[in-house]
Amino acid sequence: MSKHLTSLIENILAPDSNLSFDSEKLSLSMRGTEGLESFENKKRQIMAVITLSQSDEIKALLDLANKCATDDELAFSLYPISTGQNWGYGTSQPAGLSKNIILLDLGQLTNISHFDNELGLVTIEPGVTQQQLSDYLQLHNYNYMVPVTGAGPDCSILANALERGYGITPYTDHFSAVTSVHGYWANGIPYQSAVYELDASEDKFVDKTFKWGLGPYLEGLFTQSNLGIVSKMTIRLAKLKPDFTSFFIQMQEDALLEEAVPLIRDILQDYEGIVGSINLMDQRRLLSMFAKKFNANDAHQVMTNQEIKGLAKELRTPSWTIVGSIYGSTRIVSAVKKEIDLIFKKLPCKRIYSNSLSIILANKVINNLPAKLINKLPTLAKISEQLDSFNKGKEIMLGKPNKVALKLAYWRHKESDNFNKNSLSPGKDGCGLLWYAPLVPMKAKKIREFVEFIRTTCPKFNIEPFITFTNLKHDCVDSTIPIVFDLSNPKAVLDAHNCLKALVEGGLKKGFVPYRLNIDQQQWLLNKDSDFWQTVAKLKTSLDPHNVLSQGRYNPT
Repeated sequence: MSKHLTSLIENILAPDSNLSFDSEKLSLSMRGTEGLESFENKKRQIMAVITLSQSDEIKALLDLANKCATDDELAFSLYPISTGQNWGYGTSQPAGLSKNIILLDLGQLTNISHFDNELGLVTIEPGVTQQQLSDYLQLHNYNYMVPVTGAGPDCSILANALERGYGITPYTDHFSAVTSVHGYWANGIPYQSAVYELDASEDKFVDKTFKWGLGPYLEGLFTQSNLGIVSKMTIRLAKLKPDFTSFFIQMQEDALLEEAVPLIRDILQDYEGIVGSINLMDQRRLLSMFAKKFNANDAHQVMTNQEIKGLAKELRTPSWTIVGSIYGSTRIVSAVKKEIDLIFKKLPCKRIYSNSLSIILANKVINNLPAKLINKLPTLAKISEQLDSFNKGKEIMLGKPNKVALKLAYWRHKESDNFNKNSLSPGKDGCGLLWYAPLVPMKAKKIREFVEFIRTTCPKFNIEPFITFTNLKHDCVDSTIPIVFDLSNPKAVLDAHNCLKALVEGGLKKGFVPYRLNIDQQQWLLNKDSDFWQTVAKLKTSLDPHNVLSQGRYNPT
């Protein structure tokens, strides 16, 4: 970067903001879980990192980038991140391959500028994490849930909503819960809704309450795009209900899948608003949560059927587990629990509820035993670990962030047993992780077809076929297939990417379409000549005429 450009940038930054060329910081920002560099044989790079302390600096930087765009010596582009923990999709790496990219770190913008306890509306900046919002709600004794995800408590809430992520709390679709967006288009023009602009009152509060605004709905253009930067958003939080229970339906026979699917669909239809989203996980996925690393030699291979049977017997892991939650008054929770129990009695299955006497007693026993004794007895240690995961899963359903789901990313890590479970960070720790996240029709035959497709394809590339279905609505199912691999093994990295490509290409032929793509897929999979992406290109030209923002992000070139 030229001294002139450095001076121009530093002149518009606030005293607490920072422009860094530190090689260690730049290297850390480029460290992801995806192994893209070795797979693509392309070098992504950034020439600096700008860390902002004030949101109004966003406009100043965009204005400067557009002003410098026609000068070969000064031209630069910005790639904004919130907390940079987009594990498996790019982490904090830029999508583009240009040499003049500056990473724009918004992680220090952590202001919670407004909270309405009566309506449950909160306004946050990009750097507000799940944990920070949780701490804020607890500090003020606000009785609401954080829209948590399995990505961990240090991840940005705003960024997940803009990526159209989802969770398992009552408001499962996180962008659906967004009621207001403020920000800047790439050309530097501020964005606020027409309702906000028309409102002549002092606090302009009504803008925070109505998602759709007035006129064309433009706020969706900020999601999965490179058209603008969001500086703050208002989201609607789900209120904690007086009572709650989670349910775990365990099916020993794989063949029961087809019978379970319509029952899940009926529950989501009949008890909408009372039952949250429902997860359906297969045996291997559950084993990844509880089993120790299965191969002491770190071989790049999947578990054999014999190993699966042995681990399943040892850990009492069923073929399929249905996980859901019930929210409401004590009477409603009790009544719906009885209804769900009756529904699943149609199947040969085991039904477990988090508020059952057996779970309560088991927790009391484990909590009152000395840790040294538990660690000495393998059976007790396993029960303790399973209860801990069970309880942390329940916490997530109640909107309390934790790192229980991050353990998955360490499945193939050679040092997986040596990391502190309370400080897991897949990118920094060198984990290998990619995601295949297709939408699957909520029909039993298509669900089975998908399962067989995954179980046939993944082992060809030495990738463990872990399967989870998340039922967002009765007619909408997303499957998250984690492609976990040893990032230090070049063969494993190549296999992982080839596996993902085979899944995507084979899945599209079967009607399984990803709802979310990593930064590499955004280029090779999307057709820039299609009607849809031609329209996006026209929007990009209008809102970012000099291409200064997030080059290559959801914008095939």
